[in-house]
Amino acid sequence: MSDTNKYVSKKELWTFGIAALGQGTVYTVMSSYVSDFYINVMQLPLVFVMLLMLLARVWDAINDSLMGFVADRATSPFGKLRPYVLFAAAPIATLTVLMYFAPEIGRTGSMLYAGAVYVLWGMAYTVADVPFWSLPNVMTPLPDERANVIAFGRTLNGVGSVFPILLFSGLGFVLPYLTEKTGVELDKTKYLILAAVCTAVGMALYVNSYFHIKERVLPPRKKSDGQVLKRILSCKPLMLVVLMGVLASGRYMTQAASVHVARYAFYVGPDLALVDNPTAAIQSSITIVNVILTACSALGMFGSMLLMPLLYKKYDYKKIVLFSCLAGFIASLMTTLLGGLSIYYNMGSLFFATIPFVVLQCVPLGVLNTTSYAMVGDCLDYMEWKTGYRDNALGSACQSFVNKLGNALATTLIIVVYLLIDLNPADMYASSAVVVATDLPFLQRFAMFSTVSLIQGVSLLLCTIPIFFYDLTGEKKATVTKELALRRAQDDIKKN
Repeated sequence: MSDTNKYVSKKELWTFGIAALGQGTVYTVMSSYVSDFYINVMQLPLVFVMLLMLLARVWDAINDSLMGFVADRATSPFGKLRPYVLFAAAPIATLTVLMYFAPEIGRTGSMLYAGAVYVLWGMAYTVADVPFWSLPNVMTPLPDERANVIAFGRTLNGVGSVFPILLFSGLGFVLPYLTEKTGVELDKTKYLILAAVCTAVGMALYVNSYFHIKERVLPPRKKSDGQVLKRILSCKPLMLVVLMGVLASGRYMTQAASVHVARYAFYVGPDLALVDNPTAAIQSSITIVNVILTACSALGMFGSMLLMPLLYKKYDYKKIVLFSCLAGFIASLMTTLLGGLSIYYNMGSLFFATIPFVVLQCVPLGVLNTTSYAMVGDCLDYMEWKTGYRDNALGSACQSFVNKLGNALATTLIIVVYLLIDLNPADMYASSAVVVATDLPFLQRFAMFSTVSLIQGVSLLLCTIPIFFYDLTGEKKATVTKELALRRAQDDIKKN
């Protein structure tokens, strides 16, 4: 692609990427830790948490679609997509902090509070998220440049997810020495600090995109025919991408379940009978295991994201997804084997042997998180080529819903494991969580560990099935791109 054909400047690209980084910081606070907070800190009933996650996603299916519909059809004096990012920032920030505040209002009151905040957070997040990830579709009309913008944004979005992990880990090491609080009370303080700091940093970076990103690609000048949903559902390539995303929900397991595995599957610290501060040793072990798993996830994800622009030049999206997911499945089998041996022989040191394989099984997380957005962009091109209509935000809403559904299903699987092994967090905190966890039978500990190993691998294998039928590649994609370029020659697409 020559420079004369580029629409997005380096400044604009970095603005979008840094905004995505800020969004990733805030989203990770919710997606990686809310299940642990609800289950082990607020100690809400497991079935309630599971139903909350699933029912909230049912509402999101409606909410995301409505947001996409509104964003595609409404235009304000401040812009078409950018204003939503600006105006939704304050509600998202407020609700993120409230999500990690545990009021003393009884079990029923706590459930009502958690349910209301969680649903409202999802609604506020949707208002900004759907338009934000629609921006690459209006920043440039060129598929290759759009893919690079998305890859860059998703990479920095992943970088943003590291900050909460580092802060959470640091607090786990430091807080036990700064306060006399233990158990649940210590965790309440840790999570509230985490939410407040990450929200302040993340939202400041996120809203900056409003001021520096330009919307160049106007939708076709046709009046709505009232067949939006029909167009979306009848677009075979888009539905295959959506199905791929749903079946790949397990790719989030290492991020979502790492802290649960750290609490109840492994202990890698010294003999508690030989230490002066058992609380600090317990927190240290939980932190170490959690850091290792989340760091492996981040390394696999970032490594693949950084390679995406290069791979896109040589291979189509279909081949990249298929190869990475099959490789991830094989790696997950090795993770399962080594982790299982570590648990069976109660050898914490053997847990460290899983590290390279956890990294490899997390490579598809970066591939899918980046490539699925690029594939959605191609599907929108295909719909516009075929029907004359382009529903940018509604297409993005499909991807947004799939991502949130994936995180909800990951959390649901964690809760199912809790129920299957009959593990009650309140009972575990009644004594010493780590000592009781290491005394659990092998099958119970292995079941908890399987959330970040075998379950993730099976999900990666399943998601390859619909992609075998995805055909928007090669000559077909080239024809769509070329013919759309001719049609858009008369549209008002500006480079400045």
